[in-house]
Amino acid sequence: MSGSTASQGPERLAPGARELMQAMAAVFPDVGATVHDAAEARRMLALMMPEPSRRPEVGAVSDRLIPGPEGAPDVPVRIYRPYEEKPAPGRAPTVVFLHGGGWVLGSIDSHDSTVRAMCRASGAVIVSVGYRLAPEARFPEPADDAYAAACWAAGHVDELGGDPDALLVAGDSAGGNLAAVCTLMARERGGPSVAYQLLIYPSTDPGGETESRRVNAEGYFLTETAMRWFGAQYFGPDGDLTHHYAAPLRADLSGLPPAHVITAGCDPLCDEGRAYAAKLRECGVPVSEAHFPGMFHGFLGVGELLPDAVEAMAGLGKVIASTASDRKIDGCDGGFGG
Repeated sequence: MSGSTASQGPERLAPGARELMQAMAAVFPDVGATVHDAAEARRMLALMMPEPSRRPEVGAVSDRLIPGPEGAPDVPVRIYRPYEEKPAPGRAPTVVFLHGGGWVLGSIDSHDSTVRAMCRASGAVIVSVGYRLAPEARFPEPADDAYAAACWAAGHVDELGGDPDALLVAGDSAGGNLAAVCTLMARERGGPSVAYQLLIYPSTDPGGETESRRVNAEGYFLTETAMRWFGAQYFGPDGDLTHHYAAPLRADLSGLPPAHVITAGCDPLCDEGRAYAAKLRECGVPVSEAHFPGMFHGFLGVGELLPDAVEAMAGLGKVIASTASDRKIDGCDGGFGG
């Protein structure tokens, strides 16, 4: 992420989006350009990040530690339970959520408001995962933490949402990468069974070169310079960016769970997110897409301040709710289609 917000040519962002994007950019350290140390970037972000004026209300929130991968530290998680004035019939879905931040920044706290909104929109129990960050933990350790969290959630589904057929994985940006990788690991390692993957402007091919990375390289919050820096922190000097746990777009995607993919037209990651949806569909995986041409990377985080963010979150809520018995939200047909 970067402080660069210069517009190039005609305005492509939706009305009101540029001001909000600039406010977000002002908070984030200019990594890869003026800030090169991950720990310093985290300190700067912690100092600059404003307290949310109003957090969406949920039923209950609790923090705990769960077992990490073998030989690794425990993983912190925050569990959000829905507020239900009148309890919905059936058992609730359980969503394992993986935050964004280039595998380097971000935390359970940074995405607290977004996860609360998702909990409210879906009626699901959300398990937000504080996976290890790069460069202290490099590829594939954060992905291993994500998979460990999914396995834990599957084993504790009775005390969480309660519907064993409605375990989902979700993530935004780098977290979308980890969510996609988590489904590949589950397929290759014999479980757990994942009902749905929710990928919010995901990174699916960190070493790829796309038109959206060129056109949106500067001026739209996430920059090409920042992405290269994030990749260097996560993969290190010897990382294999073609490995399918690094670049799920390069994997065989057959047999994976249905997907809902959100993309933004003014995002460097737009093309690889849409390419991932297309490849899933080609491999016989049911896919729905929510594409927002006038949005920027990270737009879901502004919540009710942007109509497109409201629409995107409502769509996520419908897809999540549709996975659990007797809990479909009106107007949701399961989310499959174009």
